Amino acid sequence: MQLNNKICIVTGAASGLGLGIARRFVAEGGKVALADLNGEAAAAAAAELTAQGPGEAIGIAMDVTSEEQVEAGVAATVARWGTVDVLVSNAGVQIVNPVENFAFADWKKMLAIHLDGAFLTSKAVLPHMYAQGSGSILLMGSVHSKMASPLKSAYVTAKHGLLGLARSIAREGGTKGVRANVVCPGFVRTPLVDKQIPEQARELGISEEEVIKKVMLGQTVDGEFTTIEDIAEVALFFAAFPTNALTGQSLVASHGWFME
Repeated sequence: MQLNNKICIVTGAASGLGLGIARRFVAEGGKVALADLNGEAAAAAAAELTAQGPGEAIGIAMDVTSEEQVEAGVAATVARWGTVDVLVSNAGVQIVNPVENFAFADWKKMLAIHLDGAFLTSKAVLPHMYAQGSGSILLMGSVHSKMASPLKSAYVTAKHGLLGLARSIAREGGTKGVRANVVCPGFVRTPLVDKQIPEQARELGISEEEVIKKVMLGQTVDGEFTTIEDIAEVALFFAAFPTNALTGQSLVASHGWFME
């Protein structure tokens, strides 16, 4: 098993991509802390994953924009299992609006969850990784880490910023055995994406079907959504990679929507 007894923290793990990644990690023998704003949902999901095995999971209530909650969640994980080997900073939300109508409060909320959350969780786990001389940090980027789309200024800005953060951690952590990389999904049919479909339809004045076929999937090679399982496999690849040969990198999984 690729993650046998590795201690992992996945944020935003009560549903969607985070839950899919946590499930894959547990299936590979990992011990996974599912951190989520909804602590009850995280605990319920963790119980389900533990029952499936062969790894195990716990649920942790965590607001990734709160330094106190992040540090408490990491401390609880370390108290339970002794250290942290893998961090997946996945917690995120989406708000769509043109720049001129984008509320400043919404802008700050988006950057806080995506960027502050990645910074705070990375900051909290790094001392444990440095102490043991190994670790893998994965930041959940997006195709929008590489390109822009209308109505998503805050999201695009935050996802671009994650590339810089990962590269900085990779530079600082390299001599201490810590890798940092960015997973960049295309559109994955999660609750976050489902919420965008009617919102974009209203803003763009087109049908929801057109949003899916033209806006979301129009530039893919096959008109297909990327799946949660696809992204979980990419996350596992980064998490389990054995050396510093793969650090400071980003990998796009988007059915060819973005190519580089």
